[in-house]
Amino acid sequence: METAWEIARSDGLAALTLRAVAERIGMRSPSLYSHFDSKNAIYDAMFAEGWADLRSLTDRTLRRASVPRRMLLQLAELFFDFATDDLARYQLMNQRTIPDFQPSEQGYAESLAAYDGMRSWLRDAGVTHATDLDLWTALLGGFVDQQLANDPGGDRWRRQLVRLVDMYCTEVGVPGPQLRRTR
Repeated sequence: METAWEIARSDGLAALTLRAVAERIGMRSPSLYSHFDSKNAIYDAMFAEGWADLRSLTDRTLRRASVPRRMLLQLAELFFDFATDDLARYQLMNQRTIPDFQPSEQGYAESLAAYDGMRSWLRDAGVTHATDLDLWTALLGGFVDQQLANDPGGDRWRRQLVRLVDMYCTEVGVPGPQLRRTR
């Protein structure tokens, strides 16, 4: 898996092949089939690992806060930093850049578990409607996409997360004082 991630990060997700992985680890391609039956099986394992890593990071670092807006800002910052830290991982987890790749039921279960964790954080902040959850994921995903496409390695959109969380909270009725005082 580590070698597959190295290839994806250095050459892009599309460059990943069983042959490339086998060559880098000093194994013959047919021997790799005892571990993965196809290139999509490697993508599937990577997909599941990415979502499991996000869940683990969330569980290790986030703390429930008494101020719901502050709690949602923590969640937004954690996801944003995780997503922008690794373009290949973000693309595999959140965009459909690999033709014909669909995560397996088991791989997809990891993404659903991460979504359930996010839903729990939002529920604790008073956000319960499915459409409000959709809005949250769309806004964060859009900010990540903008950062990766227009300011890779920078912080242009990350600096706007406080404003985004305030606007979102105001729109969906999350109580508490605004996080941002001035422009």
